[in-house]
Amino acid sequence: MGQFLEDEKIIELYWVRDQRAITCSQQKYGAYCHKIAQNVLHNESDCEECMNDTWFRAWNSMPTERPGILQAFLGAITRNLSLDRYRKNHSKKRGEGEISYIYEEMQDCISGENMELHVENMELAEMINCFLAGMKTENRRIFVRRYWYFDSIAEIAKRFSISESKVKSSLMRSRESLRKCLAQEGIEV
Repeated sequence: MGQFLEDEKIIELYWVRDQRAITCSQQKYGAYCHKIAQNVLHNESDCEECMNDTWFRAWNSMPTERPGILQAFLGAITRNLSLDRYRKNHSKKRGEGEISYIYEEMQDCISGENMELHVENMELAEMINCFLAGMKTENRRIFVRRYWYFDSIAEIAKRFSISESKVKSSLMRSRESLRKCLAQEGIEV
């Protein structure tokens, strides 16, 4: 694997409006961002469009914001764009694919007609972050791989060298703990 430019230098390229920033971002984080898009979209042409939109959005976001962690910044852009594209593609066909299963799993924790709107609520996001910080490392990693990266149960089991039933059990216990945590904070469950 070749030598990549340090994140601070890539960010500086964005700030001085040097288009090499996009090339460096693609080289360093293209595979990472593509995996996020692929886990959500499962369609190569949609992934490619999402990747192009990611670099465009990053270009337009800086110098307005200076990300602390470039990988997380680019991953969040990719994830949000992928979810937007997924919603657009499936607005008439709810219930298809891994994303729908994930939202169904989380519906038990967060009630309401439109779970996505609840998740966007900053107060709820902070509560979830506090919940995650209190979890055991393995359970947190499983939870994040499922609900942030949208990895399948099989992918998570393979990644952590555990059984699929252990992944499902961990996720079920984590969702139950999250439900209790949110209930204690007054979030309707």
